[in-house]
Amino acid sequence: MLVVETVVRIRREHASGKAIKAIARDLRLSRKVVRKAIRAPEGAFDYRRTVQPLPRLGPFQERLDVLLTQNEARHRRDRLRMTRIHDLLCREGFEGSYDAVRRYARRWTEARRKDAGDGAPAFIPLMFKPGEAYQFDWSHEDVEIAGKPMRVKVAQMRLCASRAVYVRAYPRETQEMVFDAHARGFAFFGGVPLRGIYDNMKTAVTTVFVGKERVFNRRFLVMADHYMVEPTACSPA
Repeated sequence: MLVVETVVRIRREHASGKAIKAIARDLRLSRKVVRKAIRAPEGAFDYRRTVQPLPRLGPFQERLDVLLTQNEARHRRDRLRMTRIHDLLCREGFEGSYDAVRRYARRWTEARRKDAGDGAPAFIPLMFKPGEAYQFDWSHEDVEIAGKPMRVKVAQMRLCASRAVYVRAYPRETQEMVFDAHARGFAFFGGVPLRGIYDNMKTAVTTVFVGKERVFNRRFLVMADHYMVEPTACSPA
């Protein structure tokens, strides 16, 4: 799809007497596209491919399908990022760009959802007042430090109203690091929300019962009491 600036330039150069062939050569466009831009109503030009060519990805399409299928079968926390999948393809000889893999993966996912009858997404609206609540959880990330690959734990605190986020990496997921992440997160935000939402992490929740009932860790409750935060645990799965 041509942007408006390009269409205007094509019209301006054609009106000044420049040949279509010369315009196409200078802008690296086909003469068919240039003619369409000239004939289209002012400001209106829409170009869409009917067939998506895959000059570099084509030979690796079957392999990419396998990687995407295997990745989807993994637990959500264990799934590979698209940059990692692109890296795996490159190690097997793929010379294309990351964007080509990302676009293909998006179309692949949309097609899977459509085949499964899940084409219409559903959303649960969540409304929060400023300072009402925050979400806290851990993720793991593969990094390279001093030339050596290693996995680190990343504490993530996000305000529910503004979606502002504080992220800090740690070598492990211990309770002391949970407390440190909270102290630094509250200092970063400049205040403490009234309620904290947690995903039943072991450093906070000792026992999970049916429904919303939980037994929180004693030391974790001491921290929550210190900051006057009401802890809330998510429902499993």
